[in-house]
Amino acid sequence: MADSSIGITRRELLATGARLIGTLWATSGALLALAPSRTWAVDLQAFDARTGQLLLALTRHIFPHPGLDDAVYAVAVKALDQEAATHSAVRSLLAAGAADLDQAAGSDWLGSTSAAQLETVKAIARNPFFEKVRASAVVALYNNALAFAHFGYAGEAFSQGGYLDRGFDDLTWLPAPPADASPPAGS
Repeated sequence: MADSSIGITRRELLATGARLIGTLWATSGALLALAPSRTWAVDLQAFDARTGQLLLALTRHIFPHPGLDDAVYAVAVKALDQEAATHSAVRSLLAAGAADLDQAAGSDWLGSTSAAQLETVKAIARNPFFEKVRASAVVALYNNALAFAHFGYAGEAFSQGGYLDRGFDDLTWLPAPPADASPPAGS
């Protein structure tokens, strides 16, 4: 069985947890109950800690969001780990891809600069390893309440009575439409 502990200090664990809780509290206090503990984020079944860290860093390069906590990216790593634990072909693909990243960097991809890591990621774009990580991460990363809170997504309107009842004008990133663009509500 693989070593399933990621080497972080207690201080790093507490600091990261405090930042995540502060961010969630500021964006939506109700989402605090959804925040995972840091222990689940590092509980790997199929991979060792290094492979987990490498997959997390790769996912960050594929979907870069400054300020998005590692705990959200860990959701994507956990999804890959769970699939690899039940499908040997996926486990082999991901383990070989991680080894290839290290080989491309001269033995330590994680120890490379961010710019060097990015160049390696660009070089492997479209290979099966990259595509597997990308395809899995796009779903796991963007389809969870922690990412919703970070990006300010209020969720689908259907369960909230529809867009008109929820407040159709909550899109702060779009310019305000002219008054004659829509008929009055209820007509």
